[in-house]
Amino acid sequence: MSEPVLQTRDLRRSFEQGGVRIDVLRGVDLDVMPGEIVALLGPSGSGKSTLLQAVGLLEGGFEGSIRIVGEEAAKLSASGRTEVRRERLGFVYQFHHLLPDFDATENVVLPQLIRGAERPAAQARATELLTTLGLGHRLTHRPNQLSGGEQQRVAVARALANRPPLVLADEPTGNLDEATSNRVFDEFLNLVRGEGSAALVATHNERLAARMDRVVRLHEGRLEEPA
Repeated sequence: MSEPVLQTRDLRRSFEQGGVRIDVLRGVDLDVMPGEIVALLGPSGSGKSTLLQAVGLLEGGFEGSIRIVGEEAAKLSASGRTEVRRERLGFVYQFHHLLPDFDATENVVLPQLIRGAERPAAQARATELLTTLGLGHRLTHRPNQLSGGEQQRVAVARALANRPPLVLADEPTGNLDEATSNRVFDEFLNLVRGEGSAALVATHNERLAARMDRVVRLHEGRLEEPA
């Protein structure tokens, strides 16, 4: 049996607010296997984003174990965490966070160049991904020339550009209307599966969660799986 792409054990996160301790994560145990798309379900404020920030190595203050592709990552140095994010993770957020001065293709090329790809290969990869997502006619358009759905498709392409083993998505279509959300989410699932990546997708949308391979629910700081 292959090892998990992502494994957390006894993952905890607490905050102090007004002199009161708030336990957001209370010992989260989670395995995500290669190629598996897992829905992280829970209402707003349940700690989904906090969990994604933890496993995405985006901030400190967490206790417990985080293993990414077999490597213990929770205690890495800042440079070590940066390397893991660059080499093994892709991110899709509710808001696209595209670079406004660069066109769609360049937004997908840049993370590849940062990783060390040659420009012609990065350009070809960006064109391939954007065309697969139906943006072959929008390659040279800047974000302000794209619709919300198109911008989010570019963000999806950017997340997959370096072929990460694991994609972390935080309400990836939460800022779109329902019809556009359905189309973009279909394309997201198809692309992630086609690329062979695993994904952990935070959502409060039960309907979208049901389309993924498995659902885990964050409740009172711990994960529960439906029977």
